[in-house]
Amino acid sequence: MPKSKVRKKDVYTPPADRRTPVKLKAKGPSHPIYITVMLLVMLLGLAWLVVYYLAGQDIQFMADLGSWNFAVGFALMITGLLMTMRWR
Repeated sequence: MPKSKVRKKDVYTPPADRRTPVKLKAKGPSHPIYITVMLLVMLLGLAWLVVYYLAGQDIQFMADLGSWNFAVGFALMITGLLMTMRWR
């Protein structure tokens, strides 16, 4: 059986970038109030869940919410967690 010929491929060269690069401004650190709010939101979510576990049946509006208290507590904690992504 005859051997097949090996074809050479051209070396890939990426196209030249036609745009001029834009320099971004360096952003400074986050404001201390942002960090404080972020931590308070996370701690508020934790406190909500702890209070629900310990005294949820004694507090009327928490008893009315029922299992939605978990959603409220975790939503607060996740909001604080999402705020950490913008923290510099």
